[in-house]
Amino acid sequence: MSDQKYWLGFSLVSEIGAKRLSLLQNWFGELESAWTATEAQLQQSGLEKQPVANLLSTRKTMDLEAEMAKVHKAGAWLVTLIDDAYPAQLRKLPDAPPVLYIKGSLVPPDERALAIVGTRKATTYGRDAAHHFAKELAGNGVTVISGLAQGIDAAAHRGALDADGRTFGVLGSGVDNIYPREHQKLAQEITQHGAIISEFPIGTAPEARNFPRRNRIISGLSLGVLVVEAPEKSGAMITATVAAEQGRDVFAVPGNIFSKTSGGTNRLIQDGAKLVMNVADILDEFNIVHNNVQVRVVTEQIAPANANELTILDYLSADPIHIDDLVRMSGLPVAMVSSTLTILELKGLARSVGYMQYCLIPNTL
Repeated sequence: MSDQKYWLGFSLVSEIGAKRLSLLQNWFGELESAWTATEAQLQQSGLEKQPVANLLSTRKTMDLEAEMAKVHKAGAWLVTLIDDAYPAQLRKLPDAPPVLYIKGSLVPPDERALAIVGTRKATTYGRDAAHHFAKELAGNGVTVISGLAQGIDAAAHRGALDADGRTFGVLGSGVDNIYPREHQKLAQEITQHGAIISEFPIGTAPEARNFPRRNRIISGLSLGVLVVEAPEKSGAMITATVAAEQGRDVFAVPGNIFSKTSGGTNRLIQDGAKLVMNVADILDEFNIVHNNVQVRVVTEQIAPANANELTILDYLSADPIHIDDLVRMSGLPVAMVSSTLTILELKGLARSVGYMQYCLIPNTL
């Protein structure tokens, strides 16, 4: 916890993100030393001229204790990239936020998550579909992630809550600045059954430029993204594109060919997204067993489900191995290796033991 104020401080310095923080950590050993370093020491570390200038300027006026007090006053808490509580799937991204602001809770089962996104101007069909899929997924132990916006997002959060399930609302503003305002009550309910999450500092307004960055977190927290209803040019389609780039599965609900709000989802299906007609189409994709009589979630029996899982398992052992080495030895694309490792973790066959390093679970050797 004593290190968190330095993580917070660096996260507020322009042009210093996860990669440059890693550089500073490796050079100085701890962020406190990096924060108090001289200009010459910072330059020796390899930090470029402009980030050095930004850091020197910021720390002259910044009171780290006061910044931490703002977080606590907002009823939030911080999780940093090196904390155990930091979402494992998000940590794998090269542009993972160094710091997340949280209102609510994060628990290990939240790693089994699916994002549901779509248009703010949803039709009755779209809202009903989002609510239905979210409720069914949450009822089967899947955490539903969305952006707290009007339309599809709100229907998805509500569906998860109606199933007494867990849901995350990811913001393009500070966690103390709920947008839209009419979702204040919904946000409060979400904090009691999940979390409101943002990478943006306390007090940040919901500016348009923040939402594309917000979208990468929505998909980054998830195993896949379900687009329920969206025009061809929309934030939901941006999220779907980012999800595919991150190696996440993209699902889409088919819609009326005469409706502009279904143009994006139908296009996704035409371009290779998985067409979804019921929740089983999603659960089966992740090898999650579902039971409509008694709600339960179990992973598949400990056995590789396909050739990719078998290939990765062949290269895993009790000794940690970096994902880059797995990509090189297996000959598989990095996105395929990353998604396969995620499934193996959910099955209890493999685990992450450090940044981008994996090994077999001991009792499966």
